[in-house]
Amino acid sequence: MKVNRTRVTIAAALGLVVGIGLTGCAPSGETGPDETGGTLTVWVDSNRVTELEGIAQQFEADKGITVELVQKEFGDVMKEDFVKQVPTGKGPDVIIGAHDWLGLFVQNGVVAPLELGDRASEYSDVAIRAMSYEGTLYGLPVSLENVALLRNTALADATPATWDELVAVGQAAVDAGTAEYPVIIPSGPESDPYHLYPLQTSFGAPLFGLNADGSYNPADLQLGSAGGEAFAAALVEWGAEGVLNTNITGDIARDEFAAGKAPFMISGPWNLPAFQAAGIDYAIEAIPAAGPETPTPFVGVQGFFVSAKSENPLAANEFVVNYLGTEEMQLALFHAGGRPPALLSAFEAASAENPDVGAFGEVGLEGVPMPSIPEMGAVWNYWGATEAALVNNTAGDPAEAWQTMAGRIESDIAG
Repeated sequence: MKVNRTRVTIAAALGLVVGIGLTGCAPSGETGPDETGGTLTVWVDSNRVTELEGIAQQFEADKGITVELVQKEFGDVMKEDFVKQVPTGKGPDVIIGAHDWLGLFVQNGVVAPLELGDRASEYSDVAIRAMSYEGTLYGLPVSLENVALLRNTALADATPATWDELVAVGQAAVDAGTAEYPVIIPSGPESDPYHLYPLQTSFGAPLFGLNADGSYNPADLQLGSAGGEAFAAALVEWGAEGVLNTNITGDIARDEFAAGKAPFMISGPWNLPAFQAAGIDYAIEAIPAAGPETPTPFVGVQGFFVSAKSENPLAANEFVVNYLGTEEMQLALFHAGGRPPALLSAFEAASAENPDVGAFGEVGLEGVPMPSIPEMGAVWNYWGATEAALVNNTAGDPAEAWQTMAGRIESDIAG
């Protein structure tokens, strides 16, 4: 992999006004690490490296510690390189990453707990939960991402209060010839449990129960509850009605909604550029309840982790908490990536600037973190394949198929 390195020097910092306006960003009255000199190495992706240059310069000017930004492609290779290199002493002091990498990181002992203290209350609850493992905080959250309901305002004046009513409004548009689909939900041959999860939870069938500290309890699989059986029956019904279609992949879903072929779609913010380019007027709203409970979408969180093998852990913690955790910095990262900030004050500012961010973020605040526990490896294949079979009405009895799936997952988790 090609790696671009940007070394920030004291000379580069002198006389400069930091590009994102972060002069004196460390909270007043707080002291930094005792040591001076040395280097912190930070792995960051290309989308955010420019935003970190200014704050790295500021940290060096304040603390006398050089910050070396190493640009790497965000994804599995970056994650796996971190796990491999940290034990050898060759990895970075700080890494940008997704919260669902955390289970792997903790299992391999490559990340250190993060000391956020009272400042944890300045972040959204779902972001703190996502960056915690078994009740211990390991990462500084910077951005959130989740799905919501998108409504084509030219095809539907309002979003109904319930999912059944939404489907009826969508079907009326199809019958009138103004739409081809009552609603679009990305699927594919193996279904898409991620996009369907808000509807599943609405039936009272979350994936796992919770421990007292709010973390997921893999020994408490709640997928096979009575609510899960009701959801399985609904999948068969929605498949027969054309509400769900396993031929509608994510790309097809995006393109068809952008072509104005459906009044409603479940989507994330990553598709907004396509809808904007197509001239679709849309509203972003909460997904209506399909069952007796409030839908809770999965929320993905990205943030910064400190290596368990950092040679300068105090400086690394100081850089992450007091420099990357400022409102100005979180807004700079928002401008770079477009995702709602995790810091509440930055989220409010971003929402005022971009209503789409605020709308998605408000839905996300009511969501739950995507589980980062290793046991998720036993979940996805059975889950998606069973949902697809139910949608296509090839699974046999819905309740029996759902319980068979839950039993297999439970067995695999138990080992």
